[in-house]
This record gives sequence, structure tokens and C-alpha cells, in this order.
Amino acid sequence: YQQNPKTYAIVKQLLAEGNAGELQKYFGSRMEFGTAGLRAAMGAGISHMNDLTIIQTTQGFCRYLEKNFSDLKKRGVVIGFDARAHLSSGGSSKRFARLAANTFISQGVPVYLFSDIIPTPFVPYTVTHLKLCAGIMVTASHNPKQDNGYKVYWENGAQIISPHDKGISQAIEENQEPWPQAWDDKLIDSSLLLHDPYAMVNKEYFKDIQKQCFYRNINKETNLKFVHTSVHGVGHKFVQLAFKAFDLSPPFAVPEQKDPDPDFPTVKYPNPEEGKGVLTLSFALAERDGARIILANDPDADRLAVAEKQESGEWKVFSGNELGALLGWWIFTCWKNNSRDTSAIKDVYMLSSTVSSKILRAIALKEGFHFEETLTGFKWMGNRAKQLMDQGKAVLFAFEEAIGYMCCPAVLDKDGVSAAVITAEMASFLATRNLSLSQQLKAVYDEYGFHITKASYFICHDPKVIQQLFDNLRNFDGKNTYPKSCGRFKVSGIRDLTTGYDSSQPDQKAILPTSKSSQMITFTFANGGVATMRTSGTEPKIKYYSELCAPPGNSDVEQLKKELDELVNALEKHFFQPEKNKLQRKTE
Repeated sequence: YQQNPKTYAIVKQLLAEGNAGELQKYFGSRMEFGTAGLRAAMGAGISHMNDLTIIQTTQGFCRYLEKNFSDLKKRGVVIGFDARAHLSSGGSSKRFARLAANTFISQGVPVYLFSDIIPTPFVPYTVTHLKLCAGIMVTASHNPKQDNGYKVYWENGAQIISPHDKGISQAIEENQEPWPQAWDDKLIDSSLLLHDPYAMVNKEYFKDIQKQCFYRNINKETNLKFVHTSVHGVGHKFVQLAFKAFDLSPPFAVPEQKDPDPDFPTVKYPNPEEGKGVLTLSFALAERDGARIILANDPDADRLAVAEKQESGEWKVFSGNELGALLGWWIFTCWKNNSRDTSAIKDVYMLSSTVSSKILRAIALKEGFHFEETLTGFKWMGNRAKQLMDQGKAVLFAFEEAIGYMCCPAVLDKDGVSAAVITAEMASFLATRNLSLSQQLKAVYDEYGFHITKASYFICHDPKVIQQLFDNLRNFDGKNTYPKSCGRFKVSGIRDLTTGYDSSQPDQKAILPTSKSSQMITFTFANGGVATMRTSGTEPKIKYYSELCAPPGNSDVEQLKKELDELVNALEKHFFQPEKNKLQRKTE
């Protein structure tokens, strides 16, 4: 009995060919439901995103929510989707969202299903705004075009953290048989439980982000021109609306990339983190229209890359850490200029993840507000921000180096739409002072100390080698001893978030949560350097993040860069040992 003729045909074909290897790939193991929900290729079988696995996942999630919320049938859930689609298996984000909605509605749960594509941050916004029990966003963000994903938010408006992932995962295992009418998504169209939040959110969200608009008069007058690309994703319409909400002239949209296209035809990877390759068409449009600044969203518009044309005619693409420094400086400055009560600063917080630049720590120390670091990923920053806000604190800003920014307390997740328009206002303001973003970045570093970062990774497909590499670091000079130096660089502190050891704490126990299932060690060096080595949850990579934090006044940038390069070379040579471990370098 076939419910999806396309995936049915794929499996039938493999059976006819007797292709056991491919069948094993499709049906050997179920996609793992983690704190980031699901992310996998669309296609047939339980290892892929398709109608059946979406129904099973949602049935499990629905049962888990029923167990956790007695008022689920009163409050309900929100579901959004991006523009991804996969012709050969018939899967698409919209189809998956409708099937998920049908699952909840069949159990009497109200569903706020967006009638059209939206940016990912609209889902957490809606959870908070309508006080719902949960949210689902069907998106694979900046992944390759064949992928899709299922991202889950809890009632607090942040992405789920443990133990919810385990609870949902178990409930999925227990609810695999599709419920009656699970496939018939047309049923929802006549249901009284189906609501469309699209118009309401498009009004309320843009009203809420205007609380971060401080220079409307400058915005109206500015001659600065911006180019925006949504990289074939959902961002175009929403960034245009955000500019309008801030009284900025609309940015020039890259015509070849402004409309959603699940094939992402003009880019190799739809990921603005890849830098210049993704921005080729943006540079061309900016040159033609005389725009100095480029704003690029990833396909689900929760992240933002920024580039600026320099005096030399070259384009500078800001790293996530550099834009984090600029936005942190800007948002704090706006808060300070608009705060009547100077004592309020004791309740002001900013957050960033452990692998991001410590520049916010330097600004916080000098200005007197609080800075906290969290584990990697916005799920941690969103949940921590909510805890602080519930205690009456103001969380002004959070960021991570992977170009994710939370500039607005109405969304407890990264948001590339508000970040884009706030960056545009900052640039417009700076232009009235004859300053570029690059010049202001240097001014921030001059005032708070230069923070120079360098990150990369090695590819390793053998989990045993990875385990051995980290074991070696934990037993460097005999059992249970970490390295005391790395080449000529003296190690002054060690935090191991796999084992929970932290040499800087009085009881030598780490404050941040630890996880035995992933590797992560941070080394602090006597010269002001910090380096973190960690495994990736989603790829066969060992990543490293390094930073040299200089005190204010040390402005010999070239010397600092050289020092960091040498530290990174020593890290690779002594701690990674790529030749011995047969590691493959990141190829540019």
C-alpha cells in the first residue's frame, strides 16, 4: 500500500535490482533526534527526511508534549517552513509542515501553521508572543540542497536542550505506526483548530524590532546604499520590510538570488559563511549601483554575513567575531545613550559561546555590565537568556562566531533579519561621523584591546583516531596530566568539558555543563592566547578556535597576528599531529 508513490518507486527499484547496500543505507538506522531536532537528506527510508519519518517524528513529539503540558489542547503549537523541495522524493518543507500540522490537529491540538515561507526566527517569536507550548521549523538552514531538517522550540521560546531530546526520541520510537488519516493533510484545511499567524506576526514582529531603532532621522536621510542577498532563500521580503520599519531606503536585492529556489543555482553551497564565493553576484551588483555594504542572509535568514568596500577598492568580509564586536559595541552604546538610570547597568548582560571571541568580556569589564559564556550553540544562549530575563535582567545581545546574532529580546534565537537592519542603522550612523564599519571595528579594538581570532578544522573519518588524539592530550606527560606547554607557548589553564575538569576553579570542577559524548578542551596560554579543540556533532571534523586577547594599548596588530599564527602552528604540530594521525587539512 503506497502513500508516497515517489519514495515507494525508489525502494521498489532497489528491491528489483537486489541492491542490498543501498537498502541498508535507507533502512539500516533511523535518523537521530537530537537537541537540533532532525537534519538529513530528503529521500526514501527511515534514515531520510520523508512523509513517513515526519509523521513518526511528529507523533512522538505530540505524545511527549501531551505528557508535559496539561493545557496543550488550549495553547497549541506553531509550525513554519522554508522553501526547500526535492523533486525525486516528492518531499518539501511545506509538505512536511502540513503533515506535522495534521498530526497535531488529529489529536485536538490547535496549530498555528504559517501559510507561506518565513524566516526561522519567526517560529520562536510566535511561541513567545502567543505563549504556545512548542514550535517546529522545517528547514535545513544553509545545508546542501538535498537536505531538510526539523527544528524544535520549547515553550520558553528557545531551542530544546537535554533531556527533552532524549524524551522526544524515545516517544518517536514508541509511536512509529502512522495514526489513522496521518497521510491525509487536506483534512486540516477545514479544521477549526488550524490558524494562520502570518499576517499577525508580520505586523507584530516588525513593531517589536523597532524598539532597537534609535536613529530614525539619520536612517531617513542617509546616502549609504546597501545590497542584500537572500541566497535563494526566504529572507528577501522580510529584510525589505525591516528596512521599511526603520525608515531606511530598501536595499538593492541581488536579482538572481532574491526569489526562493530550492536548487540554489548560483552558489556551490548556500552558506554565507563560505565568504566571497557566495557573494560574487552581490559584489557585482554593489559595484554597479555604488553600494558600499553588502548584507547576506543564509537561506532560512537566521544568520547574517556582512561585507564592506574598503578605501583600496577591495571588499572586506567581516568574520562572525568581528561583526559580533561591532554589534556588541553598538547595542551597548545605544543602551547607554538611552538609559536614564546609570545604576541599571548592574542588571545588563551579554552572552557568547565558548568558541566565540572574548571581545564582549573585554567591553563588559571596562563598561561595568555582565558577560557570560555558554556552551556552543544558540540553544544554550537562548535558554540562559530566558533564565536571566525571568530574573529581571536585561540581555542586550548574544552571538556566536558562526555568524549568528540575537539582537532583540523578542526572539531567543539567532535572527538574521533584525541583525541585518540593525547593522544598516549602525553603518548609517557611523557614516554621519565619516566612519566606515572597518574603522569603527579598529576603534573598538583600540579601546577594549585587540582580539584576533583564527579557526579551522581537520577532517578525520576514524572515531578511534579522534578518541586517541584527545586521550593523548589528557595523558600528555604520564597518566592524567595535560600538556604544560605547546612548543614555546606555556599553558596557564585547562578546561575539559568532556571530563568536567577546570584548572582555574578552586575545586577544579568546570561550571559549564559537561558532555561525555563530545570532545572539547580549552587551553589558556600565558601570552593571552586561548585555543579550543572540539569535535563536531554533525560532521567528521576536529575543529579548533584560537584567539589572542591583547590588553588595550597594545596596537601592533601585525605582531599580534604573527604571534597567533605561531601559536596555531604549534597547536597543529604538537596537539593535532596531522601526519601521525593521518588528518586531512581543511582545503580552502
